[in-house]
Order: sequence, then C-alpha cells, then structure tokens
Amino acid sequence: MAFETRAMDPKASNHRWRFFRAGGFDQVLLETGADLMSLEALDQKLWVALSCPVSGIEFDAKSLAFVDADADGHIRAPEILAAVQWAGKVLKDPEYLIHRKDRLPLSAIDEGTEEGKAVLGGAKLVLSVLGESKATEITLDDASDTARIFSQARFNGDGIVPAKSAEDPALAAVIEEILGSLGGENDRGGEPGVTAEAIERFYTEAKAIADWWEAVGKPETHPFGADTAARYELFLSLKPKIEDYFQRCRLAAYDGRSVALLGPAEADYQNLAATTLRGDTEAVAGFPLSVAAAGKALSLADALNPVYADAVRRFAVEIVLPVLGSAESLTDGGWGTICARFAPYEAWLEAKPATAVEKLGEVRVRAILAEDSKAALLDLVTRDKAVEPEVTAIVSVERLLRYCRDLHLLVNNFVSFRDFYTRKGKATFQAGTLYLDGRSCDLCITISDVGKHAAIATLSRVCLAYCDCVRRGGGEKTTIAAAFTAGDSDFLTVGRNGVFYDRRGQDWDATIVRILEHPISVRQAFWAPYKRLARLIGEQTQKMAAARSKAADDRAALQAIAATQNVAAGKPVPPPPPPFDVAKFAGIFAAIGLAIGAIGTMLAAVMTGILKLAWWQIPILIVAIILLISIPSVLLAWLKLRKRNIGPILDANGWAVNARAKINIPFGTSLTAAARLPVNAERSLADPFAEKRSPWKLYVVLAALLAAALVLWRYGYLARWFGI
Repeated sequence: MAFETRAMDPKASNHRWRFFRAGGFDQVLLETGADLMSLEALDQKLWVALSCPVSGIEFDAKSLAFVDADADGHIRAPEILAAVQWAGKVLKDPEYLIHRKDRLPLSAIDEGTEEGKAVLGGAKLVLSVLGESKATEITLDDASDTARIFSQARFNGDGIVPAKSAEDPALAAVIEEILGSLGGENDRGGEPGVTAEAIERFYTEAKAIADWWEAVGKPETHPFGADTAARYELFLSLKPKIEDYFQRCRLAAYDGRSVALLGPAEADYQNLAATTLRGDTEAVAGFPLSVAAAGKALSLADALNPVYADAVRRFAVEIVLPVLGSAESLTDGGWGTICARFAPYEAWLEAKPATAVEKLGEVRVRAILAEDSKAALLDLVTRDKAVEPEVTAIVSVERLLRYCRDLHLLVNNFVSFRDFYTRKGKATFQAGTLYLDGRSCDLCITISDVGKHAAIATLSRVCLAYCDCVRRGGGEKTTIAAAFTAGDSDFLTVGRNGVFYDRRGQDWDATIVRILEHPISVRQAFWAPYKRLARLIGEQTQKMAAARSKAADDRAALQAIAATQNVAAGKPVPPPPPPFDVAKFAGIFAAIGLAIGAIGTMLAAVMTGILKLAWWQIPILIVAIILLISIPSVLLAWLKLRKRNIGPILDANGWAVNARAKINIPFGTSLTAAARLPVNAERSLADPFAEKRSPWKLYVVLAALLAAALVLWRYGYLARWFGI
C-alpha cells in the first residue's frame, strides 16, 4: 500500500500524550479525537502492535475491509494512520470517532474539503433514493443496504446494465437475449446485466453466425439444395463401407492372390449357420459391402451385403443418379466425384462458428442485426459508468459511518491493548471463554494450525490447551488455544472435554488435542516435588507388584508344564519346592538385620538430636526442611511466570506484536477463574458418602521430613547446626 505522506501538523507533534502502565510497559491512552488526529506523531516504537490479520479476530469484517486498503488480509500501521487521516478530513469534529455510534448528523460532515463534500453528496443521494430526503442524519443501516439502494437506482456506476435500465422494451428484450445466450454478471443491486465486453461479443458472434447462414442454398456449398443435409447424413453413414470396398478392389488389382482372402472366411459362415439371422446381425454387418475384385465396380442393386442393401439403393437414387446420371453401379472414379461434390459442404460445416447465439434462431439473429441496437446498448453502459463518482461517494458514506462506530475500538486494540489489560471488555483477539476442569479461561484465541502455532507460542511460557471445537447441530468446526494462567495442570490431559462459549454466546463442544506444558502458579510449583515423589512411589510400587505377580505366574506355569511332561513320560511328579528355606537364607536375614540395625541407630541419633532441641526449634527445623525441598521448584516457576508474554501467542497467529506484553501472576490470575461458591450460599458439610479419613497423607509428609533429615545428617549439616 502506498501510504500518503504529508507534512506533520505542528499541533500533533506538540500533542500532550497520556500513558498507562500495564503488562510491564507503557501504553498510550487514546481517549479524545485530538489523540487520534495526533496518532501519526506518536513514535511507532510505542505502539503495541504493527500488524494484525483480518481473520481470526472478533471484529466487524466489513469495517476491517475498509481499513485493509490493499486487501492483503492484514491491517498495518500505515493503513490505521490512513483511515484516521481520511476520517479527520471528512468530519468537522473528530470527537465523533470517540462516540462509537452508528449514526451521524449530516451537519457533522465537513463540506470544506473535497473528501467531505463528496461524502455529503453521497449521503444525500442515499437518503433521496430511500425516500428520506428531508432527514438530518444518516445511519449505518441506511448506507450499508447497498442492494436496496442500487436496486432502486437505474444506474449504479459498475458498468453492468440490467434489462430494467433500458426504457425501450426492444432494448430490454435484446439485453435479456444476450443474458440468455452468453450469460451475464450481477450488478451492485444484485440484478443480472450485461457489460460492454458482453455486448461487443454478442454482436460479433451474431454477425459471424449470420454470415455462415448466408451460404445456405448456394450450389457450391449445398449441391442438393434443401436436401443437402439429409443426403450428407446418408453419405456419411455409407462412406466407411464404400471406402473399404474400393480399397479391397485396389488390393486385388495389386496382387490377385489376395482375392480369396479379402472376403469373409469359411469359418465365419459356419458360425453364422448356427445362429438365427436378422437384418441387422452384427457379424453380417462386419462383412464387406460386396465381394471385391480387381477393377470391379460396386453394384448398387445386386450382390450387396443385406445389412446395407436398402441404404445403398437409397444412396443410388438420391446421390449417385443426380451426380453421375446412372444408378446401376459405382466405379472408383465415380466415388471420387461424389466425395468431391460434398467437399464444399463439409468445409462449410467445419467453418461453423461455435456460439450460443445460434440458439436464438436465424430469423431472430438477423432481426437483431437489422435493428442495430449495439450503439444504444453501449450508450447505456457509458451512462451507467458516468455515475461512478456518486456511487463511490455512497460507498464512502458507509466507510465513514463504520469508522465512526469501529475505528476507535480498533485503534485501542492495535496501538494499545487497553481492553485486554483493563479487563473492562474483551480484546479483538479474544474469541470467547472456555469452561474446563472447574475453571473458565478468558484468553482463548482462534487458530488454524495447531503445529505451526505451538512452535512459536511455546516461547510465551504460558500453559496452552489446544482444543478442537464443534458446534452442535450445525457441524461447524474451529480450533482454539486456551491459556490456563491459574490453578494447576494435574488434570489437564489430552482428550478431556469442556464447553467453549464464543463472543456471540454460542456453545461449542471442546476437546483438548494438545497441551503446551508450562508452570501455571507458584502454589502448583510448591507442591510439585511432593506430588512427583508420591507419583514415583506409586509407580515403583505398581511396577514391583506387577513384576512379582508375573514371576509367580511364570513359576506356576513352568511347574504345571513340568508336571504335565512327567505324567506323560510316566515319571513321578516332583514335590513342590519348600516355600522358604531358613538355613539357605540365614545370611540374607543377617544382612537385613544389620541394615535395619544401622537404620535404627541412625533414626535414634536423629530423634535424639531432635529431642535435644528446644520446643520452638522443632517447627523451625520442619519448615526449613519443607522450604529446602520446595524453594528450588518455586524459584524456577516464579522466574518463568514473570516472563510469561502474550506476544508469541499472537505472533504465531499472524500478528506483529511490538511490545513485551507480559502476563504477570496477578493479571494471569484474573484471566483464569476457578470455581467459587456464591457469596450468600449455604453449605452443608455432611456428606453421607464421604470416605473415612486416613492418616496416609501425614505418613507421607513424615516420611519426606525423615528423608530430608537423613540427608542433612549424612552430610553433617545437623551436627553443625544443632550439635548432633
């Protein structure tokens, strides 16, 4: 797009800007018309975004189409500035852009500029066409109903003329016939019409088919007059068989030995003998037209293949007799004369223009050419194009009204992310809300390709759940990336289902198809080591139990097989091995005893040391051990949470985010809400199906504390700290 450059207004360069702090960076406040008119003077390094796609965002598509001047599918900073500049030239007071209304008084349009004068003229034309010429304001509904506006106007500036544009019924009939034969295009009012190119093509093709028809009846092209077409069809039906006959005669003249081989074989007749013959028997139709011989003329009355006999006799009377003067027989030379007689007719057929105009019929085509309405039709097209400036002004009226309603909103979601960070509304990139796992996620973005998006979005350090969403009943499908910024990820797994509500309130069935794993909260990080330990213990216990079960099953199976083999061989079944041999495992028991003794001694030493502490030191020790275990995980998660950034999420969707738009912990907590009971709700804690409380959690905590104490004791920390 070629962006219009102009001298910067000194007032704009001296404009007093106001900024607010959000997302870890300063964002400009655009609250007045003066702010918008001075936008060109604001350093683009302070803009939050420099480009955004027109698809995949929640914004009026037609308004975006007006801003996207080059129609490349992206809104860029120069296009934003161009839209603001144009609106500033058309309006007397730019404050109308801040009101975000879909109606505008005619008095608000500045007649002192060329742009404003054209838009005001277009607005008055719209109101006049709609029968509201006395109205003092115009609405977006008035200006956007172009089908209604243009359908009531005779000409609409698009160079497409429907039949109703012709006041002369004869011209209207010709337009209808052009549409019926060549087709047409819909004009701005939705009516099918013809263009100058279609008119030129129609008359060119009509002249060509009329000239072709001129040859009808001429002796050189139609040797049999009106009967030429029917006799030519008869000629074509017999031509392959007659050509075949004379070619066989030529071969017989070339070598007499071929005569016996050029006719049907004896086996062919033997096959026919076993069948019921009809006049159109396929095998007989494949035989030659007549028995060939060197220099033999084709008899047109006798000794003919019965399948073609009637056609040959017609051929003799209708074609051979008029051309050669005799219908008894046909020589090779005579056949050449007949072919030459039809050659001009064949050439005439091949020269027939390929056009749909032919279906109008020769009489109507000649009548249209005689009327010579071409100039009048082209004049209608010229008159239609002449009102194009007025029509362009009508389009500009819609453009202005859409800017008055939507431009301020677009700028506040482009130059700054005000709606997103103030949480007073949803940003244009927020597609809706996902409800899943007892939480609602407000940061949901529509995407097209999960793999491509995830490759870049992972740099945001935000936990993203990619969900395929299906609209029930309609079968519509979409894919979203939902940010989980509060809670934990313990139960976020591929395959879990939720419900997605889009910005229009429609519900979609959502299923997780991929998860980008990143820390969600500090609380999750604090308990992560203990959850991993518990998970590890559980997994190892399951593995050990499974291994022992498998070993026992294998031993039982081997014993059963051995017993079966012994019985089959007549040998006695060996007794089962003793379950336990005390003497054999005496050494093992001794080793286990020593290990238990060592552990007991160590535990006794640890407990002795703990008991030597003052009562107030024991809680400090427990807290220190817990912090020692959890602090590394918490610190790592805290560092990552501080670096969460929405930029890569939007960049992966086609945006060009120009700032490090952070999602810190408090802001992230506001984007994902957990389930909470209503303020005045009553709650009963009596659960008839509640499980009996088990102290296993306490055992796990004590085991973890004991393990930490053992580590501290092993490396001498307890001795240095507490004199143990």
